[in-house]
Amino acid sequence: MKKLFLSLIGCIGFYSAFACTNFLVGKDASADGSTIISYSADSYTQYGFLHFSPAQDFPKGAKRQVFDWETNQPLCTIDQVEHTYQVVGNMNEHQLTIGETTWGGREELEDTLKQGLDYGSLMYIALERCKTAREAITCITSLVEKYGYCSGGETFSIGDPNEIWLLDMIGKGVGNKGAVWVATRIPDDCICAHANQARITTIDFKDKKNWLYSKDVVKFAREKGYFSGKDSEFNFVEAYAPYDYLSLYGCEARVWYFFNHFSDSMAQYKNYAFGKTFKTTGKAGTPMPLYIKPNRKVSVQDVKDCMRDYYQGTELDITQKEAAGPWNSKLRYGKLSFTVDSVTYWYERPTATQQTGWSYVAQMRNYTNPLWGGIFWFGVDDAQTCLYVPMYSSITKVPECFRQGNGDIITYSPTSAWWAYNIVANWAYTKWSAMLPDIVKVQKQWEEKFNVGVEELEKSLAQMDSAQIIQTLTDFSNLQAESSTQAWKELGIFLLVKYLDGQERKVDENGKFERNEYGECLYPNRPAYPEKYLRTIIHETTQE
Repeated sequence: MKKLFLSLIGCIGFYSAFACTNFLVGKDASADGSTIISYSADSYTQYGFLHFSPAQDFPKGAKRQVFDWETNQPLCTIDQVEHTYQVVGNMNEHQLTIGETTWGGREELEDTLKQGLDYGSLMYIALERCKTAREAITCITSLVEKYGYCSGGETFSIGDPNEIWLLDMIGKGVGNKGAVWVATRIPDDCICAHANQARITTIDFKDKKNWLYSKDVVKFAREKGYFSGKDSEFNFVEAYAPYDYLSLYGCEARVWYFFNHFSDSMAQYKNYAFGKTFKTTGKAGTPMPLYIKPNRKVSVQDVKDCMRDYYQGTELDITQKEAAGPWNSKLRYGKLSFTVDSVTYWYERPTATQQTGWSYVAQMRNYTNPLWGGIFWFGVDDAQTCLYVPMYSSITKVPECFRQGNGDIITYSPTSAWWAYNIVANWAYTKWSAMLPDIVKVQKQWEEKFNVGVEELEKSLAQMDSAQIIQTLTDFSNLQAESSTQAWKELGIFLLVKYLDGQERKVDENGKFERNEYGECLYPNRPAYPEKYLRTIIHETTQE
């Protein structure tokens, strides 16, 4: 079946570019009344640092140069606003947060001449200029209408302390400025997710409060021959991002697994999400709902844990396959596909993946002082082995370990968190089932410490003035980042020593390496391959 919607950064391409995952939680669906958005920036060229831009004032008539977020290629020059807001990561001082996932869409709708703004620049420009999610949608769509859009299809998660919105957008191709798009508000008592596949299907054109869309979203589809029915029958996904096997198995499956944590009725969508229906019929089948009402309240920690999903407990569990090797590694070499005898095969694509540059869980609260209402829980590298460190949206200084320019993806820096976490993760991939418990133990200790620390900190802020609050939050965030990064460096050394040369050094109940009564190290354990793996290699060995 012809894949109509593949583009350079769509489906196949996004596996080498930005193959990301977003989870969204409405304020009435969350355990503490906050709105929550998570995002993983997954790319083999993405370095993990914390974006920071201070609030600034500009003279009337000032201009801003726009550079492509992925390549740094100069794109265009736009009008600057007179005042911009402070941005920490993907959250600004008003707690507005934006994330995205790339799905590409129909290849002919991407402006390959790179005329206009790319999706990454749109996110940060909107964060600098807007206070609310609705304002951000207007800002993004107005910018592409005026200057053009030069990325492929994107889904944006846009949230503030009161509302969560989803925006699906795709360009109109070379020579057609602007984009077609649709946005909808996620109900406050629901959760949503997207993972490199457009999610909005039908549009409620009558509900002007909870739906926004480009005036030509249906008309343009008719002109291009993508749709010919009544407006009420229009389906955005079918028109601009039709499903194929990979968009289900590689993308919608991640959404399904997130929903499955909080729903008792997702089994009915399993064959759809895992691509089984498509394989047998050539059609996707009944899609999952855009959002669901969870069967329990969802905490910030729940979302952090979901960012570490790898399909555990299902047939897609990436650690339970032959390719995982004897130690159940999640690492896969090469691309996510390989060809043998002219047949192409695909590995699973879980939420937690080794090529994550950085990820976050954004917590936005309308019930507390705005100076400390927004917490940007930030982590670098693989979510399964990272820590989500609390960065308040009002901090005025980025920790050195998270600072842009402190190393890059091909320049090692001993003070970089990204490198500290990569050393731990990459060593662990070699003996995953043995080392992961050691990592998780430290991970839980630190994240529990963060949660307690945040609660105690916020109790102390009420008697402070604004300047003292901001300084206290800055000091706290920086201390947590630097202290935990140092702990991860020590964890890396511990794992190196404990598992040196494939052995396992003995460790006492306090985590200290054991010695004999004369001070010498004990003889290590020498664990063999698991029996299941031994049975696969016996033909290569000599029988007694």
